[in-house]
Amino acid sequence: MEDMVSFWKDKKVFITGHTGFKGSWLAMWLKQLQAKVVGYSLEPPTETNLFTVARVAEGLVDIRGDIRDYSSLQKAITTHQPDIIFHLAAQSLVRYSYEEPVETYATNVMGTVHLLEAARQIPNLKAIVNVTTDKCYENKERSLGYREDEPMGGYDPYSSSKGCAELVSSAYRRSFFNENGKVGLATARAGNVIGGGDWAKDRLVPDIIQAHANKKVLTIRYPEAVRPWQHVLEPLSGYLLLAKALYSQPDLYAEAWNFGPDDADAMPVSWVADEVLRLSGNQTTWQTVKTSQPHEAHFLKLDCSKARNKLNWQPQWHIREALEQTVAWYQDYLHGKDMQATSLKQIEKYTNLNLTTKRGVSV
Repeated sequence: MEDMVSFWKDKKVFITGHTGFKGSWLAMWLKQLQAKVVGYSLEPPTETNLFTVARVAEGLVDIRGDIRDYSSLQKAITTHQPDIIFHLAAQSLVRYSYEEPVETYATNVMGTVHLLEAARQIPNLKAIVNVTTDKCYENKERSLGYREDEPMGGYDPYSSSKGCAELVSSAYRRSFFNENGKVGLATARAGNVIGGGDWAKDRLVPDIIQAHANKKVLTIRYPEAVRPWQHVLEPLSGYLLLAKALYSQPDLYAEAWNFGPDDADAMPVSWVADEVLRLSGNQTTWQTVKTSQPHEAHFLKLDCSKARNKLNWQPQWHIREALEQTVAWYQDYLHGKDMQATSLKQIEKYTNLNLTTKRGVSV
């Protein structure tokens, strides 16, 4: 823990999308590491949300703004002069992207352009981590994991927009940030994250929680679809490690990175649903949606050997532990516990595991 704090203490960190699920966990972790955090985001995306229940706004600069509004974003970044930027703000739902493709592309593509354009005007900036998704790859429905140098693609507007955001980042890296070699710009691609505090629509674990709360039968769209499941702290640990590496050696680490689970943790949706129901003692049952659904990838895995070999990063909480921690978080919430304390305890447990095993991150 001391080594982590020694780097992050008093670093000026700007997070876009800090009111979202991943952004809230990242903000809490960085505050625990004594960084000076500024968040720029829309209002939390759901009525019940992690940002509110865990009181994430405490101890950071909390700015409401839209990444589609360049002047507002530029003003915020210029005012706070960050050392490191994490770009997480996005329209992140596949099914919603079918309903609102223009909003999806405007947010995920032009929002990224706005962020990078504003960032390149900051003289003391050292590192940018642009968080995209594993769905940015041209998915061939194969059993092998995708490597970082494989083609971008995407069937649906969300996946396509994230592939575009990767191409935008590559162009800005080569056109602008490589000119002086002082700013490291990297992209980070993660799998299906789970964890306490996610109430987003059309995500498996939140859907189970909602079905239980409303005493309804859970409906699942693609029970046999295989996804690379991981606890939210897993990719966040990779982002933190990557940012640190970029800060000191931008030329070596300014590229794309996968942060996914072990191959054994790529499991069918049906298995995950059954396990969550079992862990929670939930009597809810599930059934397959009968109506026609928009296309979603059936099989998707990441090859994370580069992050393992070059960043010494690897997963710590495998699928069963990830699900146990997730269910435990929601049980604390349902019992009226202090969810900021619960969240920080889970971060501390994860961090201490890294220190004890001497595996994985050393941020």
